[in-house]
Amino acid sequence: MEFRTVVDIPKPGFQIEPCEEMLFVGSCFADSIGQRFREEQFRATVNPYGVMYNPASILHTVERFEGNPRVVFLTLGTNHVYRLRETGEIVDNCQKRPAALFREEQLTVDECADYLRRTVEVLRSRRPDVQVVLTVSPIRYRKYGYHESQLSKATLLLAVEKVCSGLNGLTRTSQPHEFRESPCMSVAYFPAYEIVLDELRDYRFYRDDMLHPSSQAVEYIWQQLVEYYFSPVARQFLSEWAPLKAALAHRPFNPDSEDYLTFITATKAKAEALLEYYGSRSHSD
Repeated sequence: MEFRTVVDIPKPGFQIEPCEEMLFVGSCFADSIGQRFREEQFRATVNPYGVMYNPASILHTVERFEGNPRVVFLTLGTNHVYRLRETGEIVDNCQKRPAALFREEQLTVDECADYLRRTVEVLRSRRPDVQVVLTVSPIRYRKYGYHESQLSKATLLLAVEKVCSGLNGLTRTSQPHEFRESPCMSVAYFPAYEIVLDELRDYRFYRDDMLHPSSQAVEYIWQQLVEYYFSPVARQFLSEWAPLKAALAHRPFNPDSEDYLTFITATKAKAEALLEYYGSRSHSD
């Protein structure tokens, strides 16, 4: 008997390598996943100009960002945007200015898709081999009302599908958001939204506000990323890094004891050697 629905995760046309340089831009869900990568010693930059919820603000961040990572995760939260009435420009942060200065709008599917295409084009112009992963945040927006929040997510999902099929030149399969693989595929969709809402559909996978995924849910999504997106070398690195990470996080009863100081010094040396070895392999590849 099946007691849960399991979301199919298409394999992307690339693999994440150990200590990879990466960029995460988007909603607070991007913060959660990006931080997990940083804990595992990936060179991840996470929302360098703050959390960005809509496709236009994500484009603005990428245009400002001066790095050149090979792997970029873009996490879409909403299609709602705020325009400054005086200029008509979409602002990324209202900076606690009076609400009367702004008007709220909802981007259409085509407008969202256009902002995403432009974002990918900026990244490709800087690095032709860039790999972009699009995700939709599973976090609902209570302030819009739950029906309106679902309509917003649906708009984003349709825009993502349009971008993936258009940029990759792929045809859609029988599975939602799944496309036939291509060796030159550079835009992939990772179904974080579907995993939380369809596979982890239980309140124990949410924080106390019943909106944000719990640490357990984030960990499960991390495991799916490792299984489907990481190279064998990256998974081997994680297995070797795990005991060192645990040792470094240990809080001893007597941190000033000679035994502990000897232990922590040796552990740090092993960690540095491990990072140097896998980091150099990743860069050479």
